[in-house]
Amino acid sequence: VQLQASGGGLVQAGGSLRLSCVASGIIIRVATMAWYRQAPGKQRELVATISRLHSTDYTDSVKGRFTISRDNAKNTVWLQMNSLKPEDTAVYYCNAKNSDAVNYWGQGTQVTVSS
Repeated sequence: VQLQASGGGLVQAGGSLRLSCVASGIIIRVATMAWYRQAPGKQRELVATISRLHSTDYTDSVKGRFTISRDNAKNTVWLQMNSLKPEDTAVYYCNAKNSDAVNYWGQGTQVTVSS
């Protein structure tokens, strides 16, 4: 199983980025997909999830700014991030949890928001 995350970069506060996660070796149609992030010196935190039925959930700090979506036919999940803040700076990781509750992780993509 591979989860290839991309789309990170350097952006000014207030800007936008769109992260992508392409999965191979796993059919995401039956998986819950999620984005996590880990800032330097902090624990990895759950940012957003999308169930196989497309139900979404977000951590409070990103509600109204981030949107998670998926296209099962493309085996791809996205995280649209708007109105970015310096505190959003972190390495963002794609996660897939299959029907057996086994977790798979991508390699991470760096998001840096300058003030």
